[in-house]
Amino acid sequence: MKKVATRFAPSPTGPLHIGGVRTALFNWLFSKNHNGKFYLRVEDTDKERSKDEYKNQIIKSLEWIGINYDGDEYIQSKKINDHIKIANELLKNGYAYKCYCSNEEIEEQKKRAKQKKTPYIYNRKWRDKKESDAPKNVKPVIRFKSKIDGTSILKDLVQGNIEIDNNTIEDFIILRNDGTPTYNLSASVDDHLMNMTHIIRGDDHKINTFKQIQIYEAMKWELPSFAHIPLIHTIEGKKLSKRDKASTLEDYFKIGIMPDALRNYLLRLGWSYKDKEIFTLDESIKLFNLEGIGKSPSKLDISRILSMNEYYIKNIDEDDLFDHLVEYCRLHKSEIKSEKKDKIKKSLTFLKNKAKTLEDIYNNGQYILLDKVNFNQDDFKLIDDRAKKVISDFNKQFNKVDLPTREILEPIVNGLIKSHNTNFKGVGQPLRIALTGSKFGPGIYDIIISLGKEEVIKRLGNNILI
Repeated sequence: MKKVATRFAPSPTGPLHIGGVRTALFNWLFSKNHNGKFYLRVEDTDKERSKDEYKNQIIKSLEWIGINYDGDEYIQSKKINDHIKIANELLKNGYAYKCYCSNEEIEEQKKRAKQKKTPYIYNRKWRDKKESDAPKNVKPVIRFKSKIDGTSILKDLVQGNIEIDNNTIEDFIILRNDGTPTYNLSASVDDHLMNMTHIIRGDDHKINTFKQIQIYEAMKWELPSFAHIPLIHTIEGKKLSKRDKASTLEDYFKIGIMPDALRNYLLRLGWSYKDKEIFTLDESIKLFNLEGIGKSPSKLDISRILSMNEYYIKNIDEDDLFDHLVEYCRLHKSEIKSEKKDKIKKSLTFLKNKAKTLEDIYNNGQYILLDKVNFNQDDFKLIDDRAKKVISDFNKQFNKVDLPTREILEPIVNGLIKSHNTNFKGVGQPLRIALTGSKFGPGIYDIIISLGKEEVIKRLGNNILI
């Protein structure tokens, strides 16, 4: 029995789509579950739209989410001669033919089909004509001779048996009139050359699969197994497109979604194992199977992604969380200064409280990261004469403190509540605004302890607060 081999075959014509990431994940997990190989094939034959920056972004995105492919990436454009060779072989063996129809003729056929409200299928005009009938000075396309009679059945590992009338598959082009191969030819040849055993991809490829099977059969190649995954839809039930917010992996980097959390979410998006929700990487590999994939489209729910991310933020080792935060800030905000790192690390326990993303932690820690307090002007208006007196009285007592701890701070705050005839908010809010610039944020004791004595005295002695 052949060793399991799967592939992910994106086109580098734009940022990696979230649906593509899930397809890559399912292929990778299936291969790893069977101790097989998983390959990355870059389908870069669209020379106008393919860009190296997108290829590099795809590679980095897979690395970020923890999907490692075997060997070097397979570059499709380097194999074009192999594709052309197979097209000529199909032509020679009577499985393909030269079509001399002009663009105008094809457009006319499409127009008539539209008028009749029927799907356009090329009328096979040149299928049985002799070469001697060919017009001079016209470069032909090469079309595959699709089956005309009967039906074909695809034994899909997710969808079950799918039957189609052969006459609904047109004689599709395998070589354009400029001599370049088309997708269905290139994909078939590459999958054969790469010894693919399983093709796992979106169910929008089903019609392509029927075409590619015919190429395999004509070449007498061993057929791989096929599995078509239902597509991802928006929460409203529409097909997710690249124009949708949160459709590319980059959208998740920027707000600080953790790679493990997103991978766990995508694993559960259309796949299930009993009622289990959280999977370690090892569990994902051990438990993944094609039988667990549903047949209906899945809905991308950003609130569920945030919820999953919050779970990971709460439960991950804080040293690892800190490393993720440092990397996130380096890439998407500004690098955390070395002298601030220790304060942030020690404060993570409360900075991560209620945080759904790394961006939330970053925002919660702004008062530590910034050297100067940026006051929210509406909140600053709350610093009236009474609030200034609270700040001044606290500062006098705080100056006598050696090392601020909760046990030392609580009696000071309680004494101020009593002497100013107020409540906890009456003391805590002015201090929080003075120290962070906002009435919102972590608890006042956490803020004071995290800043340290020197920084607190400096901020409370700010001229505009006196």
